[in-house]
Amino acid sequence: MRLPIVLITLACGFLLLPGCGSDEDGPKQTSSSSSGIGGSGGSGGSGGTGGTPLVHPDCDPIVPTQCGFPFPSNLWLVDDATTKTAKRVQFGDATLPVMGGKEVHLTPALVTDRDGFSPGQAPMTHLPGATLTGLPTQDTLDVSLSKDSPTIIIEAETGKAVPHFAELDMTGPKDEDRAFMLRPVVRLKDATRYIVAIRGVLDANGDPLEPTSAFKALRDGTEHPEPSVAKRAELYADIMSKLEGAGYETKDLQIAWDYSTASRESNTSWLVHMRDEALQTVGPLGPEYTVTGVEEDPNADIKRRIHGLMKVPLYLDQAEAGGKLVFGADGMPEQNGMAEFEFMVQIPHSATKGTPGALLQNGHGLLGKLTEGKNSYQAQIANSGNFVIFAVNLVGMHADDEAVILKAIIDDFIHFKYVIERQHQGILNSLLAMRMMKGRFVTDPNVQFNGKSAIDPTRCYYRGDSQGGIFGATYMALTTDVERGLLGEPGMPYNLLLNRSVDFEPFLANLKLRYSSYRDLQLVLGLAQLMWDRTDPIGYFPYLSENMLPGTKAHQVLMHVAMGDYQVTPLGAHLMARTVGAKNISPTNREVWGVESTAAPYSGNAMVEFDFGVPELPKTNEPPKGDKFPKDGDPHDKVRVLPAAVDQTTSWLREGVVKQMCDGACDPE
Repeated sequence: MRLPIVLITLACGFLLLPGCGSDEDGPKQTSSSSSGIGGSGGSGGSGGTGGTPLVHPDCDPIVPTQCGFPFPSNLWLVDDATTKTAKRVQFGDATLPVMGGKEVHLTPALVTDRDGFSPGQAPMTHLPGATLTGLPTQDTLDVSLSKDSPTIIIEAETGKAVPHFAELDMTGPKDEDRAFMLRPVVRLKDATRYIVAIRGVLDANGDPLEPTSAFKALRDGTEHPEPSVAKRAELYADIMSKLEGAGYETKDLQIAWDYSTASRESNTSWLVHMRDEALQTVGPLGPEYTVTGVEEDPNADIKRRIHGLMKVPLYLDQAEAGGKLVFGADGMPEQNGMAEFEFMVQIPHSATKGTPGALLQNGHGLLGKLTEGKNSYQAQIANSGNFVIFAVNLVGMHADDEAVILKAIIDDFIHFKYVIERQHQGILNSLLAMRMMKGRFVTDPNVQFNGKSAIDPTRCYYRGDSQGGIFGATYMALTTDVERGLLGEPGMPYNLLLNRSVDFEPFLANLKLRYSSYRDLQLVLGLAQLMWDRTDPIGYFPYLSENMLPGTKAHQVLMHVAMGDYQVTPLGAHLMARTVGAKNISPTNREVWGVESTAAPYSGNAMVEFDFGVPELPKTNEPPKGDKFPKDGDPHDKVRVLPAAVDQTTSWLREGVVKQMCDGACDPE
C-alpha cells in the first residue's frame, strides 16, 4: 500500500522551503553549530586522520568524521542496576544529530529507557573512500562466515560468527557521505554482546583504507593524545583477544568496536503487561461494544456488514492520534480509563447457510484503515473460505496517525517515540477484538441466521498483508486466542525495510530537509529502530513457536512473499523465515540462503514465494526505480488475490497443513 503524497505536500507547505522534494544537492545544510559534520570543526582536540580535529567531546574519536558513529556501540551504555542487563543507553548531550530549524541536538531521552541496542540494527560506521570490493554480498553470505572475511560480526563470548553482507548507504548522491553498514541476515540474540571488526576495505584505487590514529592506537596498544584512548585500553585488549581467540587476525583491522543488544524484557514487557492486564479486565467474553451500523448485502460475497465501537482499557493519555502511554509507579503502562475504538465485521453468505464461519482477523496495510479490501479481497476470502472476517484500525500506524508521524519528521523527533507508544494500544486493540469476537459477539442478534450464530468461536485465525503481515508477526507472538496465521508480504525489521521501499520515499524526502548529512539520517533511523523494537516483530518473532513469551502458547505462521516486491523487500521475510525455522515449500522459485526447502504437505512454519516475473531488486538499500520497474509492475498486492494463494491460505488456517496449490513453482499462472 503506497504512502499518500500528502506527506510531501504538507511538509513543503509547512516549512516553506524551496526545492522541496529535489535530491540534486542532497540534504540541505540546516545547522552551522556544534556537530561539525565531515571533519569541519569541533572542540574535541586531536585524534582524527590527517590532523582532523575531533567532532566533539561527546563523539567517539575512532570515527572523527561522524558523531555517534560507530553505531550502535557500548560506548553509549552506562551502568544501571534497575534494568535486566544492568545497563542503560545514554548518549551525550551533543552526540545525536542536530535537527534543522530547531538547531538543537536530538535529545538522548529518546532511548534512555532501553537496556541495550536493537537486535535488528545494521552496525554502521563511516569509512571515507570505501568501496565494497571483495566484501560479503547478499549473494556471497558464506564469505562472511569465513575466517578470512574482511567484515566480521561475532558473539563476544562464544566467538560464533554472524552471517551478514556489507553495503554502503546509497540514499544520497555523494560518495563521501555514505555510511558503511553490515546487515545481519539472522536475528541477533537478546542481551548479548557482539564485536564488529572490519579489515581489507579498499578505496577506488584498490588500496586499503588507513585506520584513524585513535583506532590504530587502540588496536596496537600504543599511546595517543586523545584521553579516551587510554581509558579504553583494557576494553580493546579484550576485543582483540576475543577476535584472535575466534581465529581472526587483528593486526590489519581498520576499525572494531563492541555493542550489546537489549533484553527480551526491555523489548516485550510493556505489551505483555498490557495484554495480560487488559484481558483480565475485560474477562473471558471480551470488551463490551455498541453496534453503530448494519449494511445488508453490500456486495456479492457479504450478507451483512456490521460496524461498531468496542470499549477497551485505555493505556494512553488520550485515545486520539498523538496519545502517549501512561506509566505507573512500577514503570509499566498503566490503564487510564476506557475508550471506544472502531471495528468492522463481515458475515459472508457461506456462514449463513448451516455451517458457522471461522473467525478471521484481517490486518490492514501501511497507514490504512479497517475497511481496506471490504468489497474485494476481504469479502472474497470470507465467502470462499467461510470465514467471518473482522478488522480494527492499527492505531499508531493508521491513517489518523499520518500527521503525528509528519510532526516527528519536521518538528521534533520525540513524537516518533509517541507513535511507537500508540502502536502498543493498536496491537492491544487487535488482541482484544479477537477476544470480543469469540466471546460476547457470538450471541449478537446481528449474527444470528435461522436461529443460529454465523460464528464458530472455536476456530480463530489471523491474516494480514504488508503492514498487516509485519505487525501480524508481533500479534501472532502475543495472541492467546489464535494458533495459526497467514502473513502476506511480511518483513522485519523496519531498519532493513525502510530504505528499500518505495513507500518510504516521501518520508525520506522530508527527513532530508531536516538533517545535514545522509549519515545523520542513518543514525536517526537507527534511533527509530531502537524505539520500534517494542512493537516491531524483531522484538517478538523469535518467540513465536519456541521459548514463548510469558503466558503464551506456541503459534505457527505461513508467509506469502512476492519476489521483486517494491514495498516490502523479501530480504525481511527471509530473515523472518530463518528466525522461526520456516521451510521454503517446494518446488521453489529459488533457493534462499539459510532456509531449508521441503515438499508439501507440511505442518509447521513455512514460506511460499510467488514469482511475477519482476526484474531482480536492487542489491543496494534503495527502492526499485527507473524504467525497469514501472509502477504497474509492483507485485506487492497481487499474491493475496491469486486463487492458489487463497486456497492455500484457507487450507493452512483450517487444517494446519501447507499444501502445494501451484502447478510447479508458484507464479500468476
